Amino acid sequence: MSDVMASSGKGGPHRRDAFGASGSGDTSGFGGLVEKPSAPASTARPFGDPDADTVYDALERSFPQLGEALERVVVERGELTLHVRRDYLLAVAQTLRDDPGLRFELLSGVSGVDYPDDPSGRRLHAVYHLLSMTWRRRIRVEVALADDDPTVPSVMGVWPTADWHERETYDFFGIVFSGRDSLTRIMMPDDWSGHPQRKDYPLGGVPVDYKGAQVPAPDTRRSYS
Repeated sequence: MSDVMASSGKGGPHRRDAFGASGSGDTSGFGGLVEKPSAPASTARPFGDPDADTVYDALERSFPQLGEALERVVVERGELTLHVRRDYLLAVAQTLRDDPGLRFELLSGVSGVDYPDDPSGRRLHAVYHLLSMTWRRRIRVEVALADDDPTVPSVMGVWPTADWHERETYDFFGIVFSGRDSLTRIMMPDDWSGHPQRKDYPLGGVPVDYKGAQVPAPDTRRSYS
């Protein structure tokens, strides 16, 4: 309990928190505590989830370099996430799509995440959400990137649906998808400064950016090809 009663030595009890601090008025037990980010670790095999074990076993058989390609594998609440090293992304993606035991035919989305306190020093993460319509399974693939080198190969050659998803992730997080055309902003104006979904982007409204804006005629707009 946080409300620990102890003798003051002067005839009466006084309150202190569960961690032994006194005099602060905080009896919650959490005042002043700072959480240190823990080093990420893989989920132990077997995962205890039949689909996750089946997917990993099939990928391990089909991709001999899997130990080098993966930084870690996490199974949480029945969801499998493969943390892939950037240089292996396209090869792993191709295997996930084409292997008969995997058949993740559909990329349903690409998103970004910003972890400013990532202990690896790579705060930006590109996340790929995959669906196997053949086997009715879903998994995630995740690639960690440093802020000063936020480049990852485009997966459009494997899943064409990545096109606008990669553009949105570039727009909001500044992750650069190499090896593709037309990596332009899709939500914000072309001359927008910064990437609004990064954690260090200033909060607040944008009172004047769209004031007096004009939409050009269709035949004068930019080309995406």
